[in-house]
Amino acid sequence: MLFPSFNLFNFLQLFWIALAVGTFLLLLYISAPYGRHLRKGWGPNLSNRLGWILMEAPSAVLMLVYYLTGSGQRSITMLVFLIVWEVHYLHRSFIFPFRFSSAKRDMPLLIIGMGIFFNAANTFFNGLHLFHFSLDYPVSWLSDIRFIGGMVLFVAGFAINQHADHVLFSLRRPGETGYKIPRGGLYRWISCPNYFGELLEWTGWAMATWSLAGLSFALWTFANLVPRALSNHKWYNEQFPDYPKNRKAILPYLL
Repeated sequence: MLFPSFNLFNFLQLFWIALAVGTFLLLLYISAPYGRHLRKGWGPNLSNRLGWILMEAPSAVLMLVYYLTGSGQRSITMLVFLIVWEVHYLHRSFIFPFRFSSAKRDMPLLIIGMGIFFNAANTFFNGLHLFHFSLDYPVSWLSDIRFIGGMVLFVAGFAINQHADHVLFSLRRPGETGYKIPRGGLYRWISCPNYFGELLEWTGWAMATWSLAGLSFALWTFANLVPRALSNHKWYNEQFPDYPKNRKAILPYLL
C-alpha cells in the first residue's frame, strides 16, 4: 500500500488539528442537522440507522486494513490497540444503530458524507501512525503508566457512554417517538454523559498511544461533541420547563 512520507504525514496531521479548531468554532454557531436538531434545507435524507452504519463502518474496516498492510511488527501491543479500536467501532457500526427506536428517523446525506470523510481521515492518521510510522510499540509499553492511565480512561469512558445510551434508549416505550428528560447516573449532573464518555475514551486513547494522531482524535472529539452537547442542553431547557437547573451540558460542575 502506498503511504505518504513521514514529513508529509506530520504536516497533514497538523493541518488536521487546525481543521478541528475551525470546526469547533463553526459548530458553536451551527448545530449539525440530525437527531433532535434535524431540519429542512440540507438536501436528501437517508434513514438514521443506515446513515450511522455508513458513517461508522469505515473506521472499523480501514483500521483492520492498516493493521494487515502496515510495516510494523504486529506485536501484542499493536494487537491490543487494534482490539480496543475495533471494540468501539464495531459497536458503533453494527450494534448501536439497531438500538434506535423503530420509528423512522432521517439523516441528511450531506451529514453522512461528512461523517464518512471524518472517520476515514481519522482512521488514516491513527492507523498509519500505529502500523506504519511508529514501527512498533514494545510489549513493555503495556506496563507504561501512559498506557495504563489511558486504558483506564478509555474503559471508564466506554462504560459511561454505554450506560448513558442505555438510559436514553430506555426512555421510549415501543412505538413512542417523543423526547423525555433522562435521569439517573451522570444525568444527575450533565445533559450529555454519552458525549462525556466519548471524551474520556479518546483522551485515554491519546494517552495510551502517546501520539500526535491520538491527540488529534481527542481534539476532534472535543470539537464535535462539546458544541453538540451545548446545543442539546439548550434544547432540553427550552423544551422542558421542569428541566433540572443544576445540570451542566457535558462537564460536571463546569460546562
